[in-house]
Amino acid sequence: MLGEKLDIYDEQGRHIGVKPRSEVHRAGDWHQTFHCWLYRRAGEQIHLLFQKRHPEKDTCPNLLDITSAGHLLAGERPEDGVRELAEELGLHIAYEALAPVGVIRDVMTGPQIVDKEMCHVFLCECDQPLSDYKLQEEEVVGLLWVELDEIVDLFAGKTTSIQASGFLLQEDGAARDCALEVGLSDFVAHEPHYYHQVFTALQLRGGRA
Repeated sequence: MLGEKLDIYDEQGRHIGVKPRSEVHRAGDWHQTFHCWLYRRAGEQIHLLFQKRHPEKDTCPNLLDITSAGHLLAGERPEDGVRELAEELGLHIAYEALAPVGVIRDVMTGPQIVDKEMCHVFLCECDQPLSDYKLQEEEVVGLLWVELDEIVDLFAGKTTSIQASGFLLQEDGAARDCALEVGLSDFVAHEPHYYHQVFTALQLRGGRA
């Protein structure tokens, strides 16, 4: 994975070359990613599906994150990103079924990493039972639903914890249903404007304005 080649861009979004993924993150080059958020409707509520990252991931281990996401390799277009849904979740969805949110810039830093992403963000309504998902176990160890209105309040500081429900994989690979109380520290620290834009796009689809 670290040997993957990525297109890199300047601050104005102009293509300036290709580098190995490991060098891109070390140098803090802008690069492209694919993000897809799955959601479902339950009466008047919208629920948003988060993946739980593997505890041995080199970045943001054991945290709740975008339903499915990945880097676009050199020469790829956003429509190529649908492979992430198949690889991580066993979910085969046509690119045309996705609703584009837009390109959101997001910067995260960590030990020896500056991750500067130009995120091609999409929404997809999907009420498939969680038991039908096939997780890429080295990447994803669970799926959890969160009510949109509740997570909006959490990120706005109106509450300190909310409920998340779904399943987590056990050491033997078996899925166990669970209901967790989670706070801000349980979510990957994408920039506030990133979450705001995603949540607003979902609210326009039927959540609270």
